[in-house]
Amino acid sequence: MGAVSLRRRLDPASQVDVYEVKLDDEFLMSSLFTVAEVELARLALAAAPATEVDVVVGGLGLGFTADAVLSDPRVGSLTVVEALDEVIGWHRRALLPFAAGVTADPRSRLVHGDFFAMSAGDGFDPDTSGRRFHVIAVDIDHSPRHLLHPGHAGFYTVDGLTQLARHLYPGGVFALWSNDPPDAQFTAVLEQVFAASTAHVVAFPNPVRGGESTNTVYVATLPPEAV
Repeated sequence: MGAVSLRRRLDPASQVDVYEVKLDDEFLMSSLFTVAEVELARLALAAAPATEVDVVVGGLGLGFTADAVLSDPRVGSLTVVEALDEVIGWHRRALLPFAAGVTADPRSRLVHGDFFAMSAGDGFDPDTSGRRFHVIAVDIDHSPRHLLHPGHAGFYTVDGLTQLARHLYPGGVFALWSNDPPDAQFTAVLEQVFAASTAHVVAFPNPVRGGESTNTVYVATLPPEAV
């Protein structure tokens, strides 16, 4: 997909270190904007009825979603699937603020793999084919329409999400971060696969442009009966 890079800089306005990830010349994420990444975990887990929850996070990034998942005492296991081995290496070398917590927690496992291929295939646990989870939360593409790679497009269809649903327990939760406003077309796709879905608009202050910005977190749940 391109050359991935991590940089740390001192923000002159706030006088704090800012961590940024770029793919070639395109910004993927920044530690200045983490509210929605944390809300992705919080909203997904809030929709999970289980008392002990097994979670998949698609996309490791700066680790804010994974860290937020692990802060929930109900979480029994966290599997983070990341396509870029370099990103996993940044965490294992403790180059990021939450790296130690994510890598050292015994509940957490970092898996180098293609989330979309694993969703269409045997699942997200390399050791247990077909393993199911209570929550699958994804933060990889900019949105269902703005993709990092055209090969991801099939995931955001009825067929793609039906394949994903095979890896969830009955009543399981799928959550997706998006940089775009709520998309009625994608919501209609969710409604064809899941029993219920909600597009949550997450607002947060924008220290670069000023004012307020928003992201969207989609949360969809399967019916309690088997898929």
